[in-house]
Amino acid sequence: MNSPRALSLELDIYWDDLSVGTCFRSGKRSVTEADLVNFTNLTWLTEALFTNSDPQDRAQMAIAGRVVPGGLVYTYAEGLISSSFQAAGLAFLGAELQMHGPTLVGDTLRVECEVIESRLTSRGDRGLVRTRNTVVNQRGETVLVYTPLRMMRRRAE
Repeated sequence: MNSPRALSLELDIYWDDLSVGTCFRSGKRSVTEADLVNFTNLTWLTEALFTNSDPQDRAQMAIAGRVVPGGLVYTYAEGLISSSFQAAGLAFLGAELQMHGPTLVGDTLRVECEVIESRLTSRGDRGLVRTRNTVVNQRGETVLVYTPLRMMRRRAE
């Protein structure tokens, strides 16, 4: 992450803090077998790729390991960074999302964020910010990239 400015995620981040080029990194979160089971049950993603752990069956699948759904990876990524926006976040307006590789049970994820767009709204008391959020595993491999657009408060003047 090459950036002239880096933020700590321990801060409440407002629109004013997020100029283009600003980068920040989340903490880490490991994915457990219980996470996979709970997520697939909650979402009804009962595809055999996620729910069948029989070694003979797994050997025939495209991914032999205990792969987790991309939706779980995305929601974990949002959870890792969303607390930083609690004071200023007004709306999540959308995102493009691309999977780059599998995430397996036992992988540890972190999110590297870079501000790629920032502008005031017509009201002037809030702004829009788009980040490129790159989800990276413990081996440094990118597994998911998404670009959320958020509406955020400005700092009180």
